[in-house]
Amino acid sequence: MSEALKDLAVYLAEKLGARIGETVLAYGELTISVAPEDIVAVAGFLRDDVQCQFVSMIDICGVDHLAREKRFDVVYHLLSPRQNLRIRLKVQTDDETPVPSLTGIYPGADWFEREAYDMYGILFSGHPDLRRLLTDYGFEGYPLRKDFPLTGFVEVRYDDAAKRVVYEPVELRQEFRNFDFLSPWEGTDYVLPGDEKAKGN
Repeated sequence: MSEALKDLAVYLAEKLGARIGETVLAYGELTISVAPEDIVAVAGFLRDDVQCQFVSMIDICGVDHLAREKRFDVVYHLLSPRQNLRIRLKVQTDDETPVPSLTGIYPGADWFEREAYDMYGILFSGHPDLRRLLTDYGFEGYPLRKDFPLTGFVEVRYDDAAKRVVYEPVELRQEFRNFDFLSPWEGTDYVLPGDEKAKGN
């Protein structure tokens, strides 16, 4: 698989030249950095070229690098069933510069881009219906940004008993859970049965 991805990276460098930036092959995955103004042309080439045929968009997501000037990565995951290969494209942007929408190339990008907008505030130019997808009515802010505050927000929901929309302070119920310490994510102060054997070695 990695040999096929190496060959693909060389082929894309020949065909796309300056339209692609850094190419990284790590952990059996090929990641290519693309400038925002080139993403539509690169994605169109990857879909239509006979040697590529990345006809399926698997996912679009955002990543927040708070300390970086262009703080967001927009990450595209594409699949070529014909070649049995996956590729990842990365575009850097900030919270004011829109990234061209890929809905004209991959209609399935519609809701993925809306989710990235809703969670991170990443803008997509040319999107047919860029509005919130997952958050409540009138929600302010972008919950997956690293600088999003965890307290002081209002939750909006429909109350079936009151037959109306109600506004309530957000409750983070997980802070009040009772831990049994049997979860692998929780540490214990006592020795669990069987652990005494491991400590003897």
